[in-house]
Amino acid sequence: MAKNIEIKAALDDVAFYLKKAGSLSDTDPEIIEQKDYFFNCSNGRLKLRFFSDHNGELIFYKRNNQPGPKACEYFITKTSEPGQLLKVLKKAHGIFGVVKKTRTLFLIGRCRVHIDQVKDLGNYLEFEVVLSEDEQMQVGKNEADLLMKQFNIKDEMLIDCAYVDLLKSKQ
Repeated sequence: MAKNIEIKAALDDVAFYLKKAGSLSDTDPEIIEQKDYFFNCSNGRLKLRFFSDHNGELIFYKRNNQPGPKACEYFITKTSEPGQLLKVLKKAHGIFGVVKKTRTLFLIGRCRVHIDQVKDLGNYLEFEVVLSEDEQMQVGKNEADLLMKQFNIKDEMLIDCAYVDLLKSKQ
């Protein structure tokens, strides 16, 4: 399984974080429209991400619900038929929830920085520090801590769960 260290934080001043990410990024930002279907899954999270009718990813991941930097292990498989896969997975597992978002992606070193506008939730920032197979989790946590300082992320801004959980809690 691939692994990374992640944080998620609620944002008030999106313009500040877009500017900060842009000043630190190695690349121009990429705007990505995403629709994630989460399926009932007892041993982790299973979601099908649509980028378009002919481009998607099936993602399985395990991550503890906790604020601050946390480890995540994941598998990603690309698909050119996300609609067909959705039909199969919906029949087999049932849909737990759906998340629609516009993601602005920046790359800072090996860290993926997402500034997400999530429908019916608001604006969020995510860091994903991608680790190599044999790398210790603490190395990634240290990088995430440094980025949190650079972005002025305070503990009270941190979110301990997935967007789908936040949406479910609003229902």
